[in-house]
This record gives sequence, C-alpha cells and structure tokens, in this order.
Amino acid sequence: MSIKIGPAGLGSVKTALKQLEEYHRLGFKACEIAFTYSVYIKNEKDAKEIGKKAKELGISLSIHAPYFVNLNSEDKEKREASKKRILSCCEVGDWLGAKGVVFHPGYYGKDRNGAYDNIRDEIKDMLVIIKKRGWSVELYPETMGKINVFGSIEEIAGLMKDTGCGACIDFAHILARDKKVDYVKVKNLFKNEKWHCHFSGIVYGDKGEKNHKTTEKKEWQELFENLPSGKEIVIINESPTMFDDCLEGIKIAEKFNL
Repeated sequence: MSIKIGPAGLGSVKTALKQLEEYHRLGFKACEIAFTYSVYIKNEKDAKEIGKKAKELGISLSIHAPYFVNLNSEDKEKREASKKRILSCCEVGDWLGAKGVVFHPGYYGKDRNGAYDNIRDEIKDMLVIIKKRGWSVELYPETMGKINVFGSIEEIAGLMKDTGCGACIDFAHILARDKKVDYVKVKNLFKNEKWHCHFSGIVYGDKGEKNHKTTEKKEWQELFENLPSGKEIVIINESPTMFDDCLEGIKIAEKFNL
C-alpha cells in the first residue's frame, strides 16, 4: 500500500510554487486545489509551471470543482452550466497534470429514483468530451454527507461501474450520512486499485453532515487500521485545521508503516 496525505487547498497562483515547496518540507505528498468558488487558475503557462513543480516534489495534485453543480437539475441550462464548470476544471487539470476532478454530483429533486439515471448520463456525456479533447484527467463524483443529497456509497460505486469514471471516497461524509463507516462494504464496492479519499473529523446529526472539525488522533488510527492493502491511496484532509491534521496523520501513518 502507498499512501499520500495532503491538504485541500493551494492558495493563490502567485504563491503556489512557494506553497508547494512548503508542503514538501512538511512531508505532504498530495494537494487538492480548491476551485470550489471559481476556477482561479486561468493561464495555461501558470498551470504547467505549478504542475511541473508539484511533479518535481512528488506531490499528487487533484482539483475540487465549484460547489455550484447539479447534474440532476430540472433546468437543462443549469445542467449544461454544471457540466461546463466541471469541464473547465478538467481542462486546467490537464494542464496541471492533476489526477482527477472531484465534484458534488447533485440533488435528488422531485424524482429521487430518476436522479441516478440523469447524473449517470451527464457523466457519460462529459467523459465523451474529455476523451475527444484528449485531456488526461479523471472525474471523481464524491460520496456526500447529507441524506437528502445524491451521493451514497452505493450510488457513487454504481456510477463508477456504469460510466468508467473514478470516485472520491469521503469517509467523513460516509460517517455523517450512514452514522458509521462500514469499511468492509466500502472495500467491496470500490475494488479499483487507486483510491482518492477525503478524510477529516465531522459534526453530524439525523440529516447528516453539519460541518467539518479537527481530526482526532483516534479517527486517524481507525482509518489506517481499516484501509485495504495493495492500493495507491490519496488522502485529502478538509478540516479547519488541515495542516496540523495532515502532520498528525503522517506521523500516525508512519507508526502503521504505511
């Protein structure tokens, strides 16, 4: 098993190269660039410089697409706008040499049963465009933490099987949604050799996720005790104290010889 741990955020284009050097100094081997409010890296030259530096330092890059995505919207224009946002991330991701683009698939809407088919078809459509444009980047629909939002582990695993896309396994979201993490079930559903994961502490209630919190030592330990062997695993921490959490995670991972 190989594990790469890192934070959810790189900062501005201006400071990106120095930030990557600092991440390398701290022992981070992954970084998810947060385009959650806008795709702020717009210049191909800048992106390629950032990607080159990350590769030199052994830091695996990924992207989190904007939050304003709903592939199951009843409004066709909103679905198209959602795809455009994700595909814009894919273009920049290709420049960066990023492995994948994480995104929130959408909402159930009025027809909960039809949501899966709609989201599946939109992902298939994006995959055709990605292939046509020659972008070397995967789509990672994310497991979601609220019970009224599309993104159970079964749904995300189904999308992988039916479309050939990748996935983002968010263990905090799984815990918030299901009130426990059934690691055996997760391993059985996601048999792919490479896992892209999110992990942090989380506060949740009956309806699921409320907010992320600092990741506790015991939570890291439970995760490492249950991860499958023989996989390449990227773990992105999204807590409010993600730098300290990543350092703690790396320290505990070393004790597990990971």
